[in-house]
Amino acid sequence: MAIVRTGGKQIKVNEGTSLKFLAMSEQAQYENDIVLAKVNGKLKELRKQVSGDCEVTFITTNETVGMQTYRRSALMVMMKAIYDCVAIEDLQSVYSDFSVNNGLFIMVDGNVTCDGAFAAKIRERMQEIIEADLPFEKFSVPVEEARAIFRKLKMFKKDRLFRYRRHSKVNLYSLDGFMDYFYGYMVPSTGYIKVFDVLPYHGGLILALPKRSAPKVIPEDSGQEKRFALMMDTSQWCDRMGLATVGEINDKIAAGLTEDMILVAEARQEAKIAGIASMIAERKDVKFVMIAGPSSSGKTSFSHRLSIQLRANGLNPHPIAVDDYFVNREDTPVDEDGKLDFEALECVDVKLFNEDMKKLLAGERVELPTFDFVQGRRTYAGNYLQIGPSDILVIEGIHCLNDRLSESLPPEAKFRIYISALSQLNIDEHNRIPTTDGRLVRRMIRDARTRGTSARDTIARWPSVRRGEERNIFPFQESADVMFDSSLIYEFSVLKPYAEQLLFGIPEDCEEYLEAKKLLKFFDYFLAVSSDAIPGNSLLKEFIGGSLFKV
Repeated sequence: MAIVRTGGKQIKVNEGTSLKFLAMSEQAQYENDIVLAKVNGKLKELRKQVSGDCEVTFITTNETVGMQTYRRSALMVMMKAIYDCVAIEDLQSVYSDFSVNNGLFIMVDGNVTCDGAFAAKIRERMQEIIEADLPFEKFSVPVEEARAIFRKLKMFKKDRLFRYRRHSKVNLYSLDGFMDYFYGYMVPSTGYIKVFDVLPYHGGLILALPKRSAPKVIPEDSGQEKRFALMMDTSQWCDRMGLATVGEINDKIAAGLTEDMILVAEARQEAKIAGIASMIAERKDVKFVMIAGPSSSGKTSFSHRLSIQLRANGLNPHPIAVDDYFVNREDTPVDEDGKLDFEALECVDVKLFNEDMKKLLAGERVELPTFDFVQGRRTYAGNYLQIGPSDILVIEGIHCLNDRLSESLPPEAKFRIYISALSQLNIDEHNRIPTTDGRLVRRMIRDARTRGTSARDTIARWPSVRRGEERNIFPFQESADVMFDSSLIYEFSVLKPYAEQLLFGIPEDCEEYLEAKKLLKFFDYFLAVSSDAIPGNSLLKEFIGGSLFKV
């Protein structure tokens, strides 16, 4: 017998009892489906068994790691359905490209037309697999055997990835004979996948899935056409360059082409910034360039580089940080946890901001504030500004796309830019790199370098940052005149040594260790490279240090 402590009580069970059995007995106590468990603080799949006295915490679909598990499992069901419905000789590849409209965009290349009829066929086959409640079985095989399986299934990017595998074996999942590799855990069986849809979308398919905040419903189409166009443009460029997955990046590094890869990526980004500057210069009425984006997108470096390109177009840019219009610390609103909410619009003195901007637009001389973050107060130190015909204001802040911030300014005077690190580098065909992971790593490295913040503290703070982004940034992204992807195809290889040093410093017995362990495993896929070849004006320098700009 073993004693299991869970939910504030103790349960006696037989040694070898499955966590799934325990979860089923406790499910009534939870609003959402249990999909994983923590056993003595370590994450476990529900197929695992109890061995000795332990403390068990169940994880549901309204938690980040739980929803990730649900979505990953649903994707394998979809892959199984596609391989069941399309003969292998008619397939070139099946690729889970990126997230859009709260779902996954899937490209099926080969003798296939991804129309409504095909989407319905895949949806029907998925439903059959789900109703059969088939188990996700996990087993370990030698790496060379796994690579042979991948080649047989035309998963050539997985084959390339595992060329760099240091371990002799790899864990695969099997679903009714269909085998695949996934970066992360699965639910016990297909019957757990209760909410999904398959829709045709721009020549591919959308696997529509619920969000963590509402795990029982498919969210409405959020209309992310601009975001989709940007991500498709980057994805197609990566494919043309042979830089779409980690294995391909590693190939370049192993071939001694790291510097070339870095320079090409930087040149493409500079061309995009120059193009945006030209668009602004063509619109003669524009006086306010409004730049917004989520945390660690590289907004500050981007604004500097954009300003240089604006000057090249004959304009005279002036940077203004919305943060300098923060209300005094004692007037800062609090969030649902009673903590100061520095990401709420109410943190900004919107009235004063609009008054100053209107005066500048009218040609008046204005003394601009500076916010003292140590004292928590707005100060004035003789920073006067008056603008003429060739002057333009480059304004950066998380609320810059929200009309409430600049409600008194004429729309034709504003040019809106949304910036985010929308990484198009994937681990392989079926394992995406979530954009939030890349931004978390950037922030962790920057905050440790510039603010003395530990990686543990950054990870602990991250859910609150993400909630602020969901409220204050993402709802406005499609209102931008242009979107800019600040990710660099080589950056994870450069960030690896910086991140690993910080992540290994997180104690195993703390809550943040699970995220640290996940990120450490993620970096195992990459060959590390030096930052020596990175130009001084690179957006990445904002995080690792050495930037030409004051960031």
